[in-house]
Amino acid sequence: MIEIDADLVRDLLQEQHPDLAGLAVREVVGGWDNQQWRLGDEFAVRLPRTERAPDLQRKECRWLPVLAPRLPLAVPVPVRIGEPSARFPKPWAIMTWVSGDPLDHSSISRGDHAADTLAAFLRALHVEAPAEAPISSDRGAHPKNCADGFDHFLRAVALGGIADDVRAVWDDAVAAPEWEGPPVWVHGDLHPANVVVSEGTLSGVIDFGDMFAGDPAWDLAAAWVILPAGATSRFFDVYAQADEATIRRARGLAALKSLFLMLMGQNGDRGLPGGKPAWGPAGQGALDRVLNGDPI
Repeated sequence: MIEIDADLVRDLLQEQHPDLAGLAVREVVGGWDNQQWRLGDEFAVRLPRTERAPDLQRKECRWLPVLAPRLPLAVPVPVRIGEPSARFPKPWAIMTWVSGDPLDHSSISRGDHAADTLAAFLRALHVEAPAEAPISSDRGAHPKNCADGFDHFLRAVALGGIADDVRAVWDDAVAAPEWEGPPVWVHGDLHPANVVVSEGTLSGVIDFGDMFAGDPAWDLAAAWVILPAGATSRFFDVYAQADEATIRRARGLAALKSLFLMLMGQNGDRGLPGGKPAWGPAGQGALDRVLNGDPI
């Protein structure tokens, strides 16, 4: 396995983009499929570290330039493409840097502003996707097709006496009608590590590798997973495009995502590979909002 370090990043820049090789290189902690390095003040170098990462990165490089101009929040946009070489045998990319602190290491203090901002962002994103837009093999389906994953997370996470309440939310989502509209653009992975915060509110959205055309409920789950308590109703009022069935599916998917975050937090606390200690509290807070949040 090739060690991804600052020397490798500098070598790749010198080899393929020498005009950028003099910029400072700083490692960015986090990331799942890609290891990220900040390049100067304006850019980020993203190097794939999982088998699926190159395909996800190619998807971002193909579609983010199409989507970014009409989105009201900052998103990463490719500025250079790195080709596979003897030094690093996978494609890689240089993207614009999205300023702010990831929400899993920060907080939202301006809840109403964040609700308005997220709703405006998703209204702009959730337009009918073209026929050639990507589809997802593991996201985008009706909740009834995700029962195995939900059951796994429900068994794996220590929930105490609320497991039945979580199950009831999920069962209601499974019983909700399917999405009947055209497939729309969906980010697909909105959770606290994939949004950034500045001055107490949302300022950017990152990591579009899982984007697909499908049911917007997968993104609307962010009303519980990302926004603070008391902001969910305002979000849906401003978004103004979700019917009752979509909200039911979104709430169930929020429960699913909350359990996943909690499981990653448990794994992190135990020192297991892939664990994310900061995600546990974020998942617990999201689940609390799912169960006890605003009536919609």
